[in-house]
Parts: sequence; structure tokens; C-alpha cells
Amino acid sequence: MIIRRPVSGRRSLGGIIALISLNFIILPAGMEAAPEGPVREAPVILKPDEHRVGRMIPDLSLKDHEGESRRLSELQQGRPLIIAMTSASCPISRKYGPVISKLERVCEDSGVALILLNPLQGEGGPSVQDWISQMRLRSPYFLDRKHVLSKSLGASSTAEVFLLDPKRTLIYRGAIDDQYGFGYSLDAPRSHYLLNALAEWKAGRAVSIAATTAPGCELDLEVAPGGAASVTYHNRISRIIQSHCLECHRDGGVGPFSLASPDDLLENAAMIRRVVKRGIMPPWFAAKLPDETHSPWINDRTLSKADREDLLNWLSSDHPMGDPADAPVPKAYPDEWSIGEPDLIVTMPERVEVKAEGTMPYVYQVAEHVVAKDRYIQAVQVRPEALESVHHVLVSLVPPKRKGSRKAADRKQDAFLGIYVPGSSALVYPDGYGRFIPAGSRFKFQLHYTPNGVKTSDLTSVGLVFSSKPVDHVVRVAEISNESFKIPPHAANHRVEAELDVPMDVKVLSFMPHMHLRGKAFRYELVEPDQSRSVLLEVPRYDFNWQLFYKYAEPRVIRRGSRIEVTGWFDNSAENPANPDPSQVVRFGEQTEEEMLIGYVEYVPLKRED
Repeated sequence: MIIRRPVSGRRSLGGIIALISLNFIILPAGMEAAPEGPVREAPVILKPDEHRVGRMIPDLSLKDHEGESRRLSELQQGRPLIIAMTSASCPISRKYGPVISKLERVCEDSGVALILLNPLQGEGGPSVQDWISQMRLRSPYFLDRKHVLSKSLGASSTAEVFLLDPKRTLIYRGAIDDQYGFGYSLDAPRSHYLLNALAEWKAGRAVSIAATTAPGCELDLEVAPGGAASVTYHNRISRIIQSHCLECHRDGGVGPFSLASPDDLLENAAMIRRVVKRGIMPPWFAAKLPDETHSPWINDRTLSKADREDLLNWLSSDHPMGDPADAPVPKAYPDEWSIGEPDLIVTMPERVEVKAEGTMPYVYQVAEHVVAKDRYIQAVQVRPEALESVHHVLVSLVPPKRKGSRKAADRKQDAFLGIYVPGSSALVYPDGYGRFIPAGSRFKFQLHYTPNGVKTSDLTSVGLVFSSKPVDHVVRVAEISNESFKIPPHAANHRVEAELDVPMDVKVLSFMPHMHLRGKAFRYELVEPDQSRSVLLEVPRYDFNWQLFYKYAEPRVIRRGSRIEVTGWFDNSAENPANPDPSQVVRFGEQTEEEMLIGYVEYVPLKRED
């Protein structure tokens, strides 16, 4: 017989005897336990660089269904290219036939090349011709029977699409949308992954969802080595740097040096090797949990294993440059607002003089601007002037008829609205989501400056884009904090805890842990109504220099009656080189020589009335 523990809240079925006192159930001999996981399967968001996004696809030659050979570059003619996997026999692929027909018209109108790729060895002839005719498809149709292009793309299903930029860099792969999947069909898609990726790329913005699974007929291909046969700067390394480093390490960026050219890279090669080997760069501190098959965080900055190995090997080699024609399309970075022109810009009332050396206490200012009427915002961006000296900025609301107090009760009720940390300054919500700002509110700036050897000054602004569509999901920020702790002198691993009961069903969008210079590690845990416990976020190496958001790719549903617990570990010993004074008893306070334990939670109630 097979013994299984019962799932809380489920009734026993006929023929199953519940042994309540032993807290397990016995399945009669011959009865198999149901396999885990749902029957229905929709696209799942993936970590892009682990699935070849950002790599250059070779300029391969293909034969179409009429026997004519053509290269990808010939098909592109300097345009973006969409490669759509197809099959005349796969039921999900067939469902997407009309969608691909509509996609052809979109591509024609927007100057995008589109080809159809059939990777199934047994398909061809009349069945394919009939399907092309039935769907009224006009795009070039290729039979990839030897899987030359399919393997180079790392294709996994017959419903997958791939978006390449004009230099054949893969910028999106996955599902067209979520209209069809295993075990379900929708009247219309809820998420347009491919078209959103194309629109974001054309607008010069980072693609927010760059990789998903694509439910379809699975392909069992021996995946070819990614990228080019030999790694050079132009065909591989430049793309790794562009994807993971240039956001900060460029002219006008917040990084201490630029990595925009091969000379820049070679000049700093030793330092890059060191920080990549130690896992310090790119900055990301969430640990992979034991039950995770892929990263749940859409903004996961870590290098994939392949990217890390290729970068380190190239840095330790004789640095082959390769063909400059293989270089990626240069990425443009907006000089001002990455969220587009804001509907409202609010600037802090007084310029701050930043000294050249030492440390500075936190600065607090409340802008005099008063919000005239209730508004929902879909995007918010915090924009400092002195990027090289700003450690972080939190912008929060001072609610109507309340002074700009910094008391705990005020801070917990209005939490933060926008945040700036190096490499991240904007929060953008999808259609239907928005933050609420009541009429009469004002804006409070909390600023932390880190002098860097040169006197400067700063005048920080916050820009808001108002929601143009109805808001069904009101985004809120809760704070889980402990303000009564005392960290003893010389304590190397002092533990502090806080918790928050969840009074309604919610979807959690993101977490942001916050401690100061003695902060060592941080953890979020979920305790469900049945008292089962699981880790939501583990940060084993907390770094005060990076106030990182950890954003879910798919929001995490947490049910009413659950509890979120946060735990922080502090190092008040002399072994902590950032410790201002290990001999002191450390209490809660807003300055860096004091400490905080705050776990921010960004969420939406599942029910609007909540």
C-alpha cells in the first residue's frame, strides 16, 4: 500500500480510510496517488538569460517548403525578425493559425519580418500546403527537418515564437500570448507577450517579460551550443555586458566606470573577474530555494551559468575581438524619464549640498505641492540629479490633514510610493493596476547621500503617470517592522523578528527588505492557516548598498488568515568592517549608525472591496 499525508481541507474519498489520530491516510493497494501539479498549463515566465535571450543567432541558411534556400540576414533585410514555430498536426499550433495570420498583418504594418518554421521531420507535402492555404498564410514557410535553426534557438515546443533584433540578437522567446494552452482556451488573450515585447523594444525600453514557456507539442531536440562556435567580444561578450552591466556602467550611468567599449572592459578585467567570481556583480542577493525549478523573480539580475563561464573564460583568454559586423544593436538609454513624459512632476523644495567626504545623515523634505483630486497612477519614477552621490531615495505620501511626521504610525500607514536605488528608479504597473493617491496628499522625500570625494548638490524629483484606464487592482505597500529590539555590543549574529497577519486574500507583487550597516541576512516566511511554513524570500548576504526590490514574475497568492514573518540577522562585531561602533547597544533608528528591521510587501487585494 501507499501512505500519503492528507491535504488540509480536503474530504476523504470512498474507499480511503482516514486515520485521524496518526495524521495520515492509507490508499488501498493498487490505487496510485494523483500526480502533483494542475492539468491545465498556461505560459510561465522564465529567467531570460537562462533561455538564450540576449544571444546572437547565427546567420543560418534554410530551405523553404518549395526547396528554395535563404539566409536569415536575407530574410531580415535589416529589420526585426519573428520566427514562429508551427505544425500542421499539433492541436495547439493549429489553434494559433488564425493568430499567426493576424500577426502577419501586424508585421507588414510595422516593418517586421516574419517566417514560419516547422521542426517536425514527418510533416510536409500536402498536409502543410493545405494548412498554409486554410490559414491563408503568406509568410515564408521553412521545414527544419535537420533542426539546424530549431537547435540554435533552443526551441522547446511547436507553439513557440522568437523575436530577433536587426543584428540577430534574441530579445524575446516564448508564447505569442496566453489564449491557448494545455487544457484550456480563452475567448481572447489576457497577456500579449510577443506584441508587448516588440512594442517595448521599438520604444527603446527594456523588455519586461523576455521569456516564457509556450505550451504546445513538445520538441525533444538535442540543443546545440548557444551563440557562436567561438566566443568573441563582438558576437558574445558585448551582448552579456549590454544585458547585465550597461544599465549602470556607461557614460551618465551610476557605475564607477564605463564598460561601453572593449577597451573599457579590458581596463577593468581584473576587477570584473573578482566581483563576478564572488557573486557581487551583477547585484542580486536572493538565494535559490530548494523547490524552485526556475527563478520566480522577474528582475533577477544573476548571470546564467553559460554567461558567467563565457565572460570569465574570455577575460582570462587573449580576448578575441571577432567581426565588428557581429556587434549588437546599440542600446539607447533615456536621458530623463524612462516612464515617458510624466503627467505630474514634483520636486523637493530645497537643494541639498552634498559634502565631499565622510558620511551624511538622512535628509527629509516635504514638497508643498498638494494633489488636487483623487488619482490612480500607473507609473512612478524617482530621478535624482547627483546620481554618483545618491545611495537611495524613498518617496512616500503625507496623507490629507496630516503633517509630515516621521513617527512610526505615519510611516507604516503611507509606506513608500516610489524608490530610487542605483540601477532602478521606476515602478510601472500593468493595465488594470495602479497606486491610489487621495486628494490633499503631499509628497515626502527621504534621501540618503554617500559622499564620493567631490562636493556636489542634488535636487531630486518624482514623476507620475496617471492611469488612463480603469483600475481593477489597487496596489498597496505594507510594512512589517520591529522597533523595540536591542542589539548587544559585539553580537555577531543577532536575530530580530517581526510579523504581520494577512486579513484578506491578496496577491503579493514584490518584497523589499531594509536594514542598515549591521544588516547581515534577511528572510520572509509564510505561515498558512494550517500552520504549514515555507520560505518566500531568502537573502543570505544582505548588502545595505543595494536596496533591492524582489519582484515576482507571477504574483504570489496569499490567503486570509495567513501570517508573514520576517527575520533579520545583524552583525555588531568588530569583524563587520562597516560597523560604526561595535561597543554600542544598537536600537531602532532612521540614521545609518542606528538600525532598522523592515520588510516591505507590495500587494493587491484579490477583492476590490478589500
